[in-house]
Amino acid sequence: MKMDRYPQTPFGRGRRTPGRHGHVAYFPAKIPRRLDLPAATVALLAETESALGQLAAVGRLVPNPDLLIRPYLLREAVSSTRIEGTQATIGEVLDSDATGAGPSADVEEVVNYVAAMRDGLRGLDQLPLSTRLLCEMHRLLMAGVRGRELAPGELRTTQNWIGPGGSTIESAPFVPPPPAELPELLSDWERFAHEELEMPLLVQNALLHAQFETIHPFLDGNGRLGRLMLVFFLVARSRLPAPLLYLSAYLDEHRDAYYASLQAIREKGDAIPWVDLCLKSIQTQSTDAVQRAQRIIALRERYREAASALGTANAFDLVDLICENPVLTTRSIENRLAVSRPTALRLLRRMEEQGVLTEAEEGMRGQRRYVARELLDAVTG
Repeated sequence: MKMDRYPQTPFGRGRRTPGRHGHVAYFPAKIPRRLDLPAATVALLAETESALGQLAAVGRLVPNPDLLIRPYLLREAVSSTRIEGTQATIGEVLDSDATGAGPSADVEEVVNYVAAMRDGLRGLDQLPLSTRLLCEMHRLLMAGVRGRELAPGELRTTQNWIGPGGSTIESAPFVPPPPAELPELLSDWERFAHEELEMPLLVQNALLHAQFETIHPFLDGNGRLGRLMLVFFLVARSRLPAPLLYLSAYLDEHRDAYYASLQAIREKGDAIPWVDLCLKSIQTQSTDAVQRAQRIIALRERYREAASALGTANAFDLVDLICENPVLTTRSIENRLAVSRPTALRLLRRMEEQGVLTEAEEGMRGQRRYVARELLDAVTG
């Protein structure tokens, strides 16, 4: 890392670590509590607040928010892990869940992402948004997947660096702060997350993410956990009733700008490009999430009308399962509804007659697979 690329700014500076074998690293400052926003950013902020408010209203009005949470969480998890190089699709995750097939390594990363978000939100009942909670979520995120040997759930005690394959600590374009700096930096990060500032909350969220990525407190998984926290923070601060945003889809599409805007903070002390990109991602994905919610809710109502023609309570339970996972097998129905195999097959076939499901190719061990294609398109398209 070249020190002259990182002059002193309000966000930190590059300097050499002490000792004969010292190296250049970036030493972040405490997160600024004030940021002057240009007029264009203020206008974008107003538009973003409006879009986010509409999504929050949908989340509060839906009778069963779980109808949206799992599909939306899967979209976020798939996109965030894709930024890190995985190739899993939402369809593959749903299919693995329905058939009971052992998940691939890429699918397992997606599953872990969802588990970390869900458990983290439940953990807020006992723990504030804190380093301890971050470590618990990181442990779940990294359990049994790529990077599992790199101290899951533990803050790093060695120096890491960020760069292309084969980079050394000297040649890497960015070297996060030495591990001895982490306690003070993370304490400030925690305080900033809980402070009521004059700074707009969405700007506060953007700076919180940028500082986390700069600190890079774990040996692996920082990107995934940092992006998870973008939505987690909005739920923790009651701006969303549930994790209904999938920002990583936008950040994946604008990956170069995402990395460049974070780097501009470190090199130039200019946070506006990242704030603008973060706001635009929230605005765009909030609008998309509202439109998707309208489609999903309408389909659920149509499915429930179809279920009423079957004259059995199991049919309405089946609709809830379809909304949770639009890919089904006889075995998944048997297990989830506690019914016999003939009953499960009869339910699936009758919903197929109603135009809700379509039989697909057989899954593992000859299991019949049925797909709610319109709902699957609404979730994945």
